[in-house]
Amino acid sequence: MKGDVPEVRPGTVLGHEAVGEVVETGAGVRSVRPGDRVLVSCITACGRCRFCRENRFGQCLGEGGWILGHLIDGTQAEYVRVPFADLSVHPLPGPVSSEDAVLLADILPTGYEVGVLSGRVGPGDTVAVVGAGPVGLATIATARLYTPGRVIAVDAAPSRPEAARAVGADVTVGADEDPEALVGDLTGGLGADVVVEAVGIPETFELCTRMVRPGGRVANVGVHGKPVALHLESLWSKDVTITTGLVDTYSTPLLLEMTAAGRLPAVPSLVTHRFTPSEMEAAYDVFSRAADTGALKVVVGAPTHDAVSLPAQERAA
Repeated sequence: MKGDVPEVRPGTVLGHEAVGEVVETGAGVRSVRPGDRVLVSCITACGRCRFCRENRFGQCLGEGGWILGHLIDGTQAEYVRVPFADLSVHPLPGPVSSEDAVLLADILPTGYEVGVLSGRVGPGDTVAVVGAGPVGLATIATARLYTPGRVIAVDAAPSRPEAARAVGADVTVGADEDPEALVGDLTGGLGADVVVEAVGIPETFELCTRMVRPGGRVANVGVHGKPVALHLESLWSKDVTITTGLVDTYSTPLLLEMTAAGRLPAVPSLVTHRFTPSEMEAAYDVFSRAADTGALKVVVGAPTHDAVSLPAQERAA
């Protein structure tokens, strides 16, 4: 929406998160069949290339990776073709609602893999998450799985502190507070063990590098569309690890099992607005003004389709 992904061509159907019912499958598909209720992952994986064999599905060389709504038509449609269906869709257990499941398409694996696991969150850690939007909140929720000492959420939007506390933040920092000073006070001047950047602008990335302790980790989750200054003049001697990454979604089956077992109880609170497909423009308007509307995850839902037969070129491969 902000133009930070220039590869998307005009006319491309957007969307890379979905839950739906399988209508038809290609001849090579073995893991799902028509009638199955499935989660469509934001990442498509060929399963054969070097990176897929390393579980780095986001870097797939076999015409996979982040392609839905990016390089090919995406999921904001009545019917969606999903390439490499055996590795790119997940059958849903009965207890998992569609709203819970759609959060597993992108934001929960992203927060967990790129934020929590890359940041190596551990027991007793002080974790600061800068940006309490959907991905930042997913990071907070999954960080709690590793029993950190405290989780600090930083966000200037008025509605975000309450949302952050709902998913497990111990401390929230709003627009009228100094996050650097607060983190310093809470850690005896050391800084946070792990700082997660979940906004995607230069100012917040630089803030993260100032809040991390010597020997700590900065995990960048935000999507950046502009150059960011890396102040090595102050970082070179601090033994700081900085990680970046696109989600690989290797954790999706695990997170799906945890959701089915009720181990992520705070997650449903991330869905704040619901629309029908005919209200798509209104949905985008609400989402684009999240600071004013309080929007976190906006869900667009449709009734189940009648069975149809799709043209061969549109079938799942």
